[in-house]
Amino acid sequence: MTLILHHLETSRSMRILWLLEELGLDYELKTSQRDPKTMFGPADHQKLHPQGSWPLIQDGDLTLPESGAIVEYVINKAGAESWRRTPDQADWPDYLRWMHFAEATLQPYLLMHLVFSKLPKQAPAMARPIVSKVKEGVEGFIINPKVELYMKMIEAHLTGKDSFLEGGLTGADVMMIFPLESVFARIDDAGKKYPNTKKYVQGIHGRPAFKAALEKGGEYKLAPLQD
Repeated sequence: MTLILHHLETSRSMRILWLLEELGLDYELKTSQRDPKTMFGPADHQKLHPQGSWPLIQDGDLTLPESGAIVEYVINKAGAESWRRTPDQADWPDYLRWMHFAEATLQPYLLMHLVFSKLPKQAPAMARPIVSKVKEGVEGFIINPKVELYMKMIEAHLTGKDSFLEGGLTGADVMMIFPLESVFARIDDAGKKYPNTKKYVQGIHGRPAFKAALEKGGEYKLAPLQD
C-alpha cells in the first residue's frame, strides 16, 4: 500500500516531502493550504488524528504525526541505512542529539520570535506601545541571546561540512533544515553572521530531491535561500 503524506504549505512537512524524494519511496501527496487570516490549516484535518498537526503520514493501518517519528519511520521503511545511525556506531549519540535539538531546543525560540514579532500589530492601538516594549524585552533578554548562542555553535560545527554527521546526509539533517531555514527567513543579518550554515542550507536547497519537493509541495516561503 502506498504511503500517504499529508502536507501543509510552508510548514515542517516540507522536510518529510524532501526525505521521501531523496529515498525514492512511492507516496501519495495530499496538500492543504493555510487560512490567509489565521494561518492555520483546515480544522477537519483533526479527523485523521486527534493531534491535528502536520506532517502526518498514513501507511496501511498506521496514522503517524510528529516530524521526528516520521523521519525515523520513513528511513526504516526505505531500509536507508546510511540515513540513520544505530547504537553500535560511534556517532549514534551525535545523531540522537541533532535529531532532537531541532525541535526541542532551537525551534521553540524561533516560534517565540515569530509570535512576538506579530504581537504589536495585533494589539489594540492604545496598547501597542506597551506590547512593543514587552516584545523588545523578551527578544532582547531571552529569544535573541539563545538563538545567537545556538547558531554560533551550529556555525562552528558546520565549518567545512555539508552534513551534520560525517559520511553524508542523515535524518539529523532532515530535522535540522526547517529551523535553519526559519533562522535565515526571520533573523536579521543571519546570512552575514552564519556563512557556513548558509552554505549548508543552500547546498540542501540545491539538491535535485529538494527541488522536486518544492515543485510538488506548493507554496514554501522558506526556500530557496538566496545569496
